[in-house]
Amino acid sequence: MRRRLAWLFAIGVLVVLLVVGGVVTIRIDLRPPRWGQAAEFWTIARTDGPLPPAFSVWIELAKSTRPAIVNVSTRQRRGGDQMSEFLRRFFEGEPPGQRANLGSGFVASQDGYVVTNNHVVAGGGQIVVKLDSGAEHSARVVGTDPATDVALLKIDATGLPVLPFGDSDRLQVGEPVMAIGNPFGLDHTVTTGIVSAKERFIGSGPYDDFIQTDASINPGNSGGPLIDSHGAVVGINTAIFSQSGGSVGIGFAIPINLAKSVLPQLRERGSVVRGWLGVAVRPVTAQTAEQAGLSEPRGAVVEGVVPGSPAERAGLQKGDVVVAVNDQPVGGPPDLTRRIAATPPGTRVQLGIVRDRQRKTVPVELGRLPERAQVSPR
Repeated sequence: MRRRLAWLFAIGVLVVLLVVGGVVTIRIDLRPPRWGQAAEFWTIARTDGPLPPAFSVWIELAKSTRPAIVNVSTRQRRGGDQMSEFLRRFFEGEPPGQRANLGSGFVASQDGYVVTNNHVVAGGGQIVVKLDSGAEHSARVVGTDPATDVALLKIDATGLPVLPFGDSDRLQVGEPVMAIGNPFGLDHTVTTGIVSAKERFIGSGPYDDFIQTDASINPGNSGGPLIDSHGAVVGINTAIFSQSGGSVGIGFAIPINLAKSVLPQLRERGSVVRGWLGVAVRPVTAQTAEQAGLSEPRGAVVEGVVPGSPAERAGLQKGDVVVAVNDQPVGGPPDLTRRIAATPPGTRVQLGIVRDRQRKTVPVELGRLPERAQVSPR
């Protein structure tokens, strides 16, 4: 037994020496035994065929419009105690004393004019526009209009891709639309939906005329475009209705036709000059319509006339019902306010009114809306 143990010990020592010396190599396969080739048990779909036209159009629109969508950010000094500043920097990763507000925008002209929301840039500070190519440009504010929440920026660049403007008046409820922007800083996020409603009044100002859409709009989408199936901008994404702060399928966009009346003035003078009539108005109720002899409750009832205003000089009185401007029917007070404001001061307009159940035409030369009457920023 002792001899056997001695021989086994000697053999073991020899094997170790051979392995250490590289003379013998021992390979251990720890993989489980292979009992055969696993077979696929699913069905492979063909994905090389063309998509249905209803889907492929949105892919092409996303590709073609993307280069003209920009990221708009602002940075400004921020005060506060040192501990709060440290915590913000630690958890948010911000540079010392800086705050970044993210929004969206789109290029309107090849020479660098960018459209966005006023509330995106209203806080002041340095404005940076980031293009789809990744290039960043310092931007200056050419003009803002807090009343409609529209702002026009300018960057030093030429030959830029642009988005064409469409006709928001031609939009129909149920028509498909696409929203593109930078929600939560996620560049060039594309969402689609339909036009849920038009001419929405949400109480943000006298010129409310929003397009409502169920395309997802979230914080950071502000200032980005709402695009129709032709690839044209029909709205500027501006607001959402949400109790949680996230999208619940109720978003609002400024009609591009409203922006069309604002942007040229912003480029020319940096602000908007509006026409002024000088009346306080309320909606026409069914009872008021019956008393005035109207077939339907449409128009605006004059509740008061500002002394010395164009309305007073023209002879408008409390109780008059304004039913038309230049032979175009007035739907309600917001409609009258928008149309008067969009008309340059000094313009002579013909107001169709009903007084004592009699239809009359009253000529009025509009004045300029006083600065104190302008809507405060949102």
